[in-house]
Amino acid sequence: MWRRARSISNVVGLGEILSVVVLALAFVIPVASDSPFTHSVANQTLIAITATFSVYIMLRMDLLTFAVPAFMGLGGYAVALAGLRGGVTDAVALTVLSFAVPALVALPLGALILRLRGVYFVLVTFVLTEILLLVIFETPGLTGGSNGLVGMPPIDLFGLSIADNRQVLAFAAGITVLAAIITAALTRYYRQHFASIEENEVLAQSLGLVVWRYKVIGFVVAAGLSGMAGFLLVNMLLTAHPTSFSPISSVNYIAYAIVGGRSSILGPIIGSTLLVWAANIFSIQGEYSQGLFGLLIMICVTLAKGGIVGTAILLWERYGPAWPWGAARASGLAADGARVRP
Repeated sequence: MWRRARSISNVVGLGEILSVVVLALAFVIPVASDSPFTHSVANQTLIAITATFSVYIMLRMDLLTFAVPAFMGLGGYAVALAGLRGGVTDAVALTVLSFAVPALVALPLGALILRLRGVYFVLVTFVLTEILLLVIFETPGLTGGSNGLVGMPPIDLFGLSIADNRQVLAFAAGITVLAAIITAALTRYYRQHFASIEENEVLAQSLGLVVWRYKVIGFVVAAGLSGMAGFLLVNMLLTAHPTSFSPISSVNYIAYAIVGGRSSILGPIIGSTLLVWAANIFSIQGEYSQGLFGLLIMICVTLAKGGIVGTAILLWERYGPAWPWGAARASGLAADGARVRP
């Protein structure tokens, strides 16, 4: 049995398997809880996880992106327009649309901005969100301007209307699992290419690796995942509004990825879950909520410089028992080639 488990772990990766299993547990929440607060926070968490996957993909190539809200807005508004103006309510078609529109926009954009590095890339991705908001405000006939698009019809899946909180949460769980599978497939298939780019892009290029190609692939898929997160957000609110895709929200998604750990796909899941729930709990404290939230991030970053997952892997390797098939190693939970910083 252990040999079979080892072969599966080598092909898929233990982190990828655990991520899908953990996210699948979200299907239990609508059944186990009647609390609207629990449903709301769980929905916010799943949206954050889906969006943070895009940050995780870019970090695997040592790129810090602030463009997540921009692509979320593209996916969210595309779905809202399709529902309000086109009468499209099929969940499968809207999911494909929310992924395809940002991905198609990211394809030519990536060919241009991925040549930039460091702070220049960060600044350009931040400006992308500002440009999107400007377009939204200046095209009220299409996007509703500052009022947004209100009254999106409930979606349906295989003839079943997804209208109440339980159904919306279960659908969000399904989309998040799909996003996890896409992220795992991409980062696992291109793990060596991404690791080479992250470690030393110039050296990788000098050895014949077509760096820009893999950067564009990662950027396009990350944009599509952001669009899916935008779809979930619009579906939860039944409204597409500019304030839902503010540039400052990109800081939150980056914080989720870094606090959780950039070395494993489990990082965005753990970071998003911890910080979204903490933000909702701290909000009870009113004026102190932002300070408490910032203090929590400072503690996590200070005590776990490799993120929660990265630090847990290091502690397990140093002090924990060995796995049945050998010593515990970072490549089991962490992505192959990813750096687990002490």
